Amino acid sequence: MCNDYEQHIAWTEYCRMMGSLALQTSSHQSELDLPQADDIRINDPAPIMRVAGDAVELASMTFGFPPAGPKGGPVFNFRSEGRQFGNSKRCLVPASAFFEFTGTKYPKAKHRFTFNGAPFMAIAGLWREAAGNKPPSFTMLTTDPGPDVAPYHNRQVVILQPEKWSAWLNLTKSERELLRPLPAGSLSVEMVRPESH
Repeated sequence: MCNDYEQHIAWTEYCRMMGSLALQTSSHQSELDLPQADDIRINDPAPIMRVAGDAVELASMTFGFPPAGPKGGPVFNFRSEGRQFGNSKRCLVPASAFFEFTGTKYPKAKHRFTFNGAPFMAIAGLWREAAGNKPPSFTMLTTDPGPDVAPYHNRQVVILQPEKWSAWLNLTKSERELLRPLPAGSLSVEMVRPESH
């Protein structure tokens, strides 16, 4: 599943995209709130987009909910099917690309997925407040794979088309309508590292 993604989003592109969607950005934020990263992995800090009053703000959080018990690992992917998220803290995870891995030998082949038709993508997510000694954190929602991802993995993160960003943040449409795979051709994929032999 998606445990590695990339964030190379220019601040000007971010502001332009938000403006085109009539989403107000927090006036106190700058490019410092959207740091660049080649690889964001589980337990790394990264910005998410969440509602703050009548604006959308970027907030830095840890990738992966803390384990529920002593033996579990962080929850970085969260199954969306059949669930209601009206009482959840919803967010968008901005990304320039996400990665999937195939093969059996280490290191596995690494495939980079980008979203066609927009300068960056937003992955549907949930976030939690800090609790005890655990920092604020976020997780990505998953669904069945669409045709672009199915050859590489049996699940995929939920990538929202830009016109649905506000609907997810404010839950103005049903989960079933929002949390679904994209149609064929929505994502481009390139192999960035072949499997070792």
